[in-house]
Amino acid sequence: MPVNPDALVTTDWVADHLDDPSVVITEVDEDTAAYASGHIPGAVAFHWRNDFQHPLRRGFLDREGFERLMDSRGVTRDDHVVLYGGSSNWFAAYAYWYFRIYGHPRVSLMNGGRKLWEVQGRALTDEEPKREPTSGYRAAGPDTSIRAKRDQVLAQFVGAPTGTALVDVRSPAEYTGEIAAPEHLPQETAQVTGHIPGAANVPWGKAVDPDTGAFLPVEQLQQLYAGQGVTPDKEVVAYCRIGERSAHTWFVLRELLGYGSVRNYDGSWTEYGSLVDVPVERDAPTPGDTA
Repeated sequence: MPVNPDALVTTDWVADHLDDPSVVITEVDEDTAAYASGHIPGAVAFHWRNDFQHPLRRGFLDREGFERLMDSRGVTRDDHVVLYGGSSNWFAAYAYWYFRIYGHPRVSLMNGGRKLWEVQGRALTDEEPKREPTSGYRAAGPDTSIRAKRDQVLAQFVGAPTGTALVDVRSPAEYTGEIAAPEHLPQETAQVTGHIPGAANVPWGKAVDPDTGAFLPVEQLQQLYAGQGVTPDKEVVAYCRIGERSAHTWFVLRELLGYGSVRNYDGSWTEYGSLVDVPVERDAPTPGDTA
């Protein structure tokens, strides 16, 4: 049972609430091609970069920008927002973290995301939802306690000093420095390869069932992270390449396992690996390890 049971809903729950006016089903992904070809009936779409990133620089929308975004999609503070997407909810988890940054009262991930919905043969539609824009959304925060920025990482977490843990959720090949980015994204790289010194490598995909995209049982998740020294008594920072896979791990640690202090470093390796004169490690691959 997740520590925060409201953070995760099942596909059955979503199917039962498709006509509930207080529930906003939302698909979030790196592009909207999959949404255009078929999405959960009534779901609205968010593009993770175009909607959640600053239009001119790499960074967050400010609070006013987030409020305008919610109004544009007809989302009110009273709505229960349920997020899902591809890649076992990579970008949906990033959006979930974003909604938490700005204090939306009720937000959940649909366990398994698009993959599980499709595996179960549930209905998809290409019809645009008829949801009117609203006005007057008022965000809270931002809650900076769940976000790590580069200066904090450099000052407090490099080398994983006593009482802290860094978890690199990229593939082993990215972690060891063999490659700079996932193979389908060769152009999106940092200046150097490797990982932050002291970081444990727990690839995000080890937290889900590869056949369904759903999260593993809590007991297995506890063993997965504790076995790498990422324990709930420590201050934890998760990172990946751009912050979406690490948001997925942040969700596991914070919402499913109840870690008291865990932050997502959304600058991640594309920022850290391009900084001048910062410490970097490269390790030999671990025999038998996989992404």
